[in-house]
Amino acid sequence: MTVTGEPRWLDAEQQHSWRALMMGITLLEERLDDDLRREFGMSLTEYEVLVRLSERPGRAMRMAQLADAMAHSRSRVTHTVARMESAGYVARGTTPEDGRGVVATMTEAGYDLLVKAAPCHVESVRRNIVDLVSEEDFAAVGRVFDRVSDHLVTRHPESEIRGTAG
Repeated sequence: MTVTGEPRWLDAEQQHSWRALMMGITLLEERLDDDLRREFGMSLTEYEVLVRLSERPGRAMRMAQLADAMAHSRSRVTHTVARMESAGYVARGTTPEDGRGVVATMTEAGYDLLVKAAPCHVESVRRNIVDLVSEEDFAAVGRVFDRVSDHLVTRHPESEIRGTAG
């Protein structure tokens, strides 16, 4: 996108909010990641892979679909799943329908890890964001980022889960 004419600069309040958002996202992700690494030896991204797989039939998902749902590059998800496969938490195989796509499937060890890690993670989420703000403010954050996601992704990868499928 090329800007023509004078840029629409942020005013002082918008600049403050923007910087607070960027700092908050960075610090929150680092804290959530640190908590999972310290307690369970897993990253926030690995946790998210397990969550996504746990929500699907057969605890399995095509790798491309998994990358889209997580809004990560396919190579990043491939490397993450490869580490998880080596640790015994995920298995990869071809799709039964056409044999061309690669499917990640959560193993029992992966499910057991998720069951153990979930209470720690959700408590960290509560302690570090949910319990710091009012329910209304937290709901507003969700609405804002739903709008941002819908704007930035032509077809949101979780539209069927979010109930926005057209």
